[in-house]
Amino acid sequence: MGKVVMYSSVSVDGFVADENDQPGPLFDWLSSGDVPLDESGALKVSQTSYDYIRPYWDQIGVTIVGRRVFDLTDGWDGKPPGGIDHVVVVTHRSEPEGWDPQAPFHFVNGVEAAMATAQELAGDRIVEVAAGDVGGQVLAAGLIDEVRMDVAPVVFGSGKRYFGSVQAQHLLEDPDVVIQGNRVLHLRYRVRR
Repeated sequence: MGKVVMYSSVSVDGFVADENDQPGPLFDWLSSGDVPLDESGALKVSQTSYDYIRPYWDQIGVTIVGRRVFDLTDGWDGKPPGGIDHVVVVTHRSEPEGWDPQAPFHFVNGVEAAMATAQELAGDRIVEVAAGDVGGQVLAAGLIDEVRMDVAPVVFGSGKRYFGSVQAQHLLEDPDVVIQGNRVLHLRYRVRR
């Protein structure tokens, strides 16, 4: 079974989007370099960010997202982002009408069921959990092994929180990765058990 990683770009004050679900300058670092991050060439980062992010992306087998993210992205037109094999969508609703049943998206009710589905699909590859409300629920359930943040130099003041509405304290180990890229600070923490 692979590692479970909560991941997102985040503002210095802990938000993954503003009040209108917009990331604003959180993703500026993805176009601040000259090294293509994927085959499209649309994402270009510094060599330092590439050396950290690309190997991580290559290990991801499944991403878990909430229905809100799925709806905001229009389900990525049925193609998982970043070359990921599968997306598990945590939702109480069924897939959208007319959704292609062959698309590698799995609609599951509840974070525990989503994690079981994701781990089965991922095998020994990483299960990535999008930060936000669903990520906070997975953390609260004790299912996150590692927290990764790409901290952008912006303060939102309010918005969608990285850890969602987590109500309890959760301890992380000291960061074992701290990497300065262009317009981003990459951090990695293991969750204390």
